[in-house]
Amino acid sequence: MSASNTPSAAPQPQKIQPLYVLAWFLCALFYFYQYAIRSAPGIMQDELTPAWGNSHLGLMIASYYIVYALAALAVGVLLDRYGAHATMPVGIAITSVGCLIFAQGSMPAGIGGYVIQALGAICAFVGSSYVAARYLPARTLALFVGLTQCLGMAGAAFGSKPTRILIDPAGSFHLPWQKVWLGFGVIGVCLAIATWLVMPRDSGDSTDHHGHLSAENLLKPFKTIFGNPQSWYAGIIGGLLFVPTTIGALGWGASMLNKGEHVSMAFAASDISMVPIGWVIGCPLLGWISDKIGRRKPVLIGGALVLLAAALCALYVPVGVMPRYSVALIMGIASGAAMIPFTSMKEVNPPEVKGTAAGVMNFLVFGTTGILSPMVSALMGGGGDSMEVFHRAFLPLVIGIVVAIVLAFRLRETGWAVQK
Repeated sequence: MSASNTPSAAPQPQKIQPLYVLAWFLCALFYFYQYAIRSAPGIMQDELTPAWGNSHLGLMIASYYIVYALAALAVGVLLDRYGAHATMPVGIAITSVGCLIFAQGSMPAGIGGYVIQALGAICAFVGSSYVAARYLPARTLALFVGLTQCLGMAGAAFGSKPTRILIDPAGSFHLPWQKVWLGFGVIGVCLAIATWLVMPRDSGDSTDHHGHLSAENLLKPFKTIFGNPQSWYAGIIGGLLFVPTTIGALGWGASMLNKGEHVSMAFAASDISMVPIGWVIGCPLLGWISDKIGRRKPVLIGGALVLLAAALCALYVPVGVMPRYSVALIMGIASGAAMIPFTSMKEVNPPEVKGTAAGVMNFLVFGTTGILSPMVSALMGGGGDSMEVFHRAFLPLVIGIVVAIVLAFRLRETGWAVQK
């Protein structure tokens, strides 16, 4: 079963159709998969360091996100021009090839394979968002975007614990890390084939909206999106609501609790692990609420306010005053509001550039992270050893939440309730 070859013959459904849900799920499963392999090297440090040396991880991560951010711009255009059927299986296949290269074992192969994974991995979230916006009812868009992010966070957890169990020298399996990457590659190949078989065979919007392949026509969607102030509002809001958890909690949170609050690293790690668990809850929950009431801004602003309160509690309320793990969990749930601007980005721009809009959104979010991350590191100085240092270093992140709330009032309401 396949859709028609032209967008005009295949309007966005008004009811959920199982085939399209399955197509979205395979894309979201790809997002789960790429998060699992993205987090795996951090769990393999004890195995990689003897083979590669101490400097590999920083270079790998920096290279990955540079390529990931730039590729976000390209993959959106490819989805708009050629559709998900021509784009998604290729993205999954590229990611799996990167895993197979990583499995060769040498440091050049590992870093090269990891960067190649980034080229394909960006298709995961952008493609899932595109498929949800193209094939699922508009009233469910925020919910499915939130569910996609939920699967990604679950993938991050999967890439940590099971991977450690497989390679643990004291464990039952004790597999060489190269074999784990070989397994990742085989899984990716199977997922690429399944996606190619299931994905509706639409050819994108190039004939109707984008014209023949030329530099001018390639730049046209970007002019539409970047020329729309609402796109900038959505992108900046999304970025500013992500960084308190990605840079703050996951990047420096354990160190803050250990050195600033003088709790054990074991407790700090357990506390911080509540943040991604909160994401798993908050992303689909806030998306569902937004779709249910038919409005984006109240959920966005409400979630951002709760995130601000949780961030202030984390910084200024001593450990032990609040219930155990509650601040980190609430912070993770509230940060699910950062997914609402991903939905708004598609709704404030023409439907024929929905793929490019998702790519630009990812670019702006990662760009915000790229700007604020070195700023926080610089304010941290030689490393935080007191809460005063962390208060100073995290101030830009707190200010960022306030700026996001202010910008949210300028974001146009695009929920279905205002379309009646």
